[in-house]
Amino acid sequence: MTASDTTHGRAHHGAAVLADPLRNKGTAFTRRERAELALDGLLPPAVETLAEQAERAYEAFRGYDKPLNRHIYLRQLQDTNEVLFHRLITEHLEEMLPVVYTPTVGEACRRFSEIYRRPRGLFLPYDDRDRFREILRNRPNDDVDVIVVTDGQRILGLGDQGVGGMGIPIGKLSLYTAIGGIHPARTLPVLLDAGTDNEELLRDPHYLGSRRRRVTGEAYDELVETFVSAVEAELPGTLLQWEDFATAHARPILTRYQDRLLTFNDDIQGTAAVVLGALTTATEIAGARLSDQRFVVLGAGSAAVGVADMIRTALVDEGLSADEAVSRFWFVDVDGLLLTSRSDLTDEQRTYARDDDEVRHWDGDGAPALDEVVRRVKPTALIGLSTAHGAFTEQIVRQLAADCERPMIFPLSNPTSHAEADPADLARWTDGKVLVATGSPFPPLRIDGRDVPVAQANNVYVFPAIGLAVTAARATRVTDRMMVAAARAVGRCAARSAPQDGGPAPLLPPLARMRDAAREIALAAALAAVEEGVAPEATEDELRAAITRTQWTPDYDD
Repeated sequence: MTASDTTHGRAHHGAAVLADPLRNKGTAFTRRERAELALDGLLPPAVETLAEQAERAYEAFRGYDKPLNRHIYLRQLQDTNEVLFHRLITEHLEEMLPVVYTPTVGEACRRFSEIYRRPRGLFLPYDDRDRFREILRNRPNDDVDVIVVTDGQRILGLGDQGVGGMGIPIGKLSLYTAIGGIHPARTLPVLLDAGTDNEELLRDPHYLGSRRRRVTGEAYDELVETFVSAVEAELPGTLLQWEDFATAHARPILTRYQDRLLTFNDDIQGTAAVVLGALTTATEIAGARLSDQRFVVLGAGSAAVGVADMIRTALVDEGLSADEAVSRFWFVDVDGLLLTSRSDLTDEQRTYARDDDEVRHWDGDGAPALDEVVRRVKPTALIGLSTAHGAFTEQIVRQLAADCERPMIFPLSNPTSHAEADPADLARWTDGKVLVATGSPFPPLRIDGRDVPVAQANNVYVFPAIGLAVTAARATRVTDRMMVAAARAVGRCAARSAPQDGGPAPLLPPLARMRDAAREIALAAALAAVEEGVAPEATEDELRAAITRTQWTPDYDD
């Protein structure tokens, strides 16, 4: 017998079991299992329950003082024992979300080549584009419900991180599992390696990605098409989520493929749905209607336009005409207010451009800046997706608060260092009247003697539920109406979580109860899918039962 024969015979026993994170129970293997699987001697004698393991793992997590070290610890745990990892995340979601995902994942992406330990997911380099179908067949598990793919070009607010962008799909899919309940074996992170234009990475001798400039133009479009065709051939019916693509690519890719396969862009549609959910709650607190609001948006990238598109759909649902809905928005970018005379606007941006005659008599030359727009428009909602740190100045915020009883101010840029304002400043400048949601985590505000949590408009409120909805309902497309339905369900979940003592209501549901909320949000999206004809006919009770069956719980199989 050769050494390879011996190794093959032990593929399902001993060290091979411990090396498989989907099968490994570690110290929770019973004495009988240890004997049957040839694990005797490979583990310490003690037999622990999953709860005991989670308690020990949590203590180890708390033993690290730096967020990045905590992130590395959790990733190593995920690569060792998936059930224990997801149990830990589920039990401590609010504390661990900023470590698993934004903002810490940004640092993990930036230092990906430095902290790389073990492979996870698939890397698809441009030079191997003719072999994408073959490479997809190398995936670790045959059946996949959700793929998250990035090309690493626009990672959070950090820009081009090349192959380091893989940290985003990995982190995102861990939340599809922890919150949405998508089985970890049925998720697949993908890095589409089109190269990088990050000079620091190109000079780094330890960079793990393709050491080449990014492909552009027709070559880039061909790369994406080759990938989509490979997914259609190898994994038909799988949800494909696009993540952190540059503005120049994000919208065209979504437009090209959203009617061809089951797909959505979380930066465009997920962000928009969460913001709409927070706005829904905020308008109820303010005693107003969404259709009564005036929106100034700082930033005109794909995420910002996606937010406006989603709100516009909801405004039309409330009875406004399409033109009336568009008229409620004023977009400002680095060059000022978007005006029809500008020649550098995309078709999506041009939808929201204001007529030059409207501002002809405003102060200043050229396109008005944010402060002048706020002074003239008197908005009720100010939304930031600009990555311009501190752009919501005291002068601008006080002007807004002077013209609005309950100003809604959402500094949504990630990471924290790019936020347009600090919520504590917003509360001080508005005398506590502000209704605020942020893109990154901030400490609670002290208002009228109470600690008021700051709602983090994290996409985690929507994308895990969308994954759960399409998997349970067997949907074939993700539609705008499904996303609006999910957003409204987010608002309803927030309203139900209002304090019983009459304290300030949160704009978004508590993160600690997001697994429960995910089922309700998924149900709303699934019902919309059936109504839109993109999912098989099913009653509400049938969909609710399917969602409950689909949502995986991190427990060891008997």
